[in-house]
Amino acid sequence: MTGAGRADPRVGLVIITHDRRAEALRAVARALALPERPRVVLVDNASADGTAAAVAAAWPAVEVVPLPTNEGAAARNAGAARLGTPYVAFSDDDTAWAPGALARAADLLEAHPRLAVVSARVLVGAEGREDPTCRVMAATPLPRDPALPGHPVLGFLAGASVVRRAAFEAAGGYERRFLIGFEERLLAVDLASAGWAMAYVPELETRHFPSPRRDPVRRQWLLLRNRLWFAWLRRPLAVALGETAALAVRAAADPLARRALLAALPGLPWAWSRRRPAPSAVEAALRLVEAGLPALEAPAPRRAVGG
Repeated sequence: MTGAGRADPRVGLVIITHDRRAEALRAVARALALPERPRVVLVDNASADGTAAAVAAAWPAVEVVPLPTNEGAAARNAGAARLGTPYVAFSDDDTAWAPGALARAADLLEAHPRLAVVSARVLVGAEGREDPTCRVMAATPLPRDPALPGHPVLGFLAGASVVRRAAFEAAGGYERRFLIGFEERLLAVDLASAGWAMAYVPELETRHFPSPRRDPVRRQWLLLRNRLWFAWLRRPLAVALGETAALAVRAAADPLARRALLAALPGLPWAWSRRRPAPSAVEAALRLVEAGLPALEAPAPRRAVGG
């Protein structure tokens, strides 16, 4: 860990945003106030509200990357590519890392070369209530490795994680076609398939101040669409066929599922062309994890999900 007031050269911070100028300005201000003094890159997902220009004017030291189109979660790839740091922290425009958390994450990644990702505990709102996903990660059914910190996971919260940049880039980062929803699961499976470990470490903390500018309905059908694509990309054929049948049955009575299915079908040839089923050990771990996640994996219609 670096001394007080000195920049920590090990970790950089990527913030992504889309049409939330006020939130982006606050997020950058919080990031620049961290004791680690990380290099900050803001990636703007084709905002139409002047976000990129406003951040560049307010914070000239921050590198602003304006994308021509909205790439959703994959905007993080562009940010990571701008950083030369061995570790990259990710944040959304409505989240903030606790002071000292980035340095501690870098310490853990440095001490454990098998770790590709450390995911932090997320406290929501001014009252700091724990995000329910954190309780799920803490109760993981995966066997714990005493040589590694925290709780083993096969998924993480993208906006509350620090990644080993080399592992992240070798795995291809986040899939652009997913936009948002299930992108962490695909990346986690690819990292695990390459032999990397991931951990939920509750001593690391972030704060989430949910923006009122959200579209939970869109997020839900994207989650359902991407779950189906993920099955065809990485799951055994029987699972992929079962997921397709289940979504088709649900679509008969659920407009949200019907929208997801209609959006997913044109992308199945793409998914098939990039199909690479996970190794049997990773598939077995995935089944263990998914057995305890029915609410997260198949959200009820009109219910807000995470993020």
